[in-house]
Amino acid sequence: MQHSLTEKGGDLVVSLQGDVDLDSSPAVRELLLRCVGRGATVFVDLSNVSYIDSSGVASFVEAFQIARRNGTAFALVSVSPAARRVLELARLDKVFTIHESLPGGSDDGA
Repeated sequence: MQHSLTEKGGDLVVSLQGDVDLDSSPAVRELLLRCVGRGATVFVDLSNVSYIDSSGVASFVEAFQIARRNGTAFALVSVSPAARRVLELARLDKVFTIHESLPGGSDDGA
């Protein structure tokens, strides 16, 4: 799993690539918690995620809960078909805010 972190208009964009699984989820969790701890809106780009398991999903849920508790936004963006299937099976597509692209683009939506 690889990642990049960029700032866009004060928001943080975390782009993940590869598998978000038991091996990589501790690093993903640490990264996401660091980002939500900054108090900015966090967008997690999942367009290049090829696989996600329950440990990866748990990292997203924890970051989402902390962001909500802190009054900041946390959203998933450009969710790959593989990741979307997992989120839908867990019914988390109804919990997370999911955008088709980064807000400010021409086709952001849920």
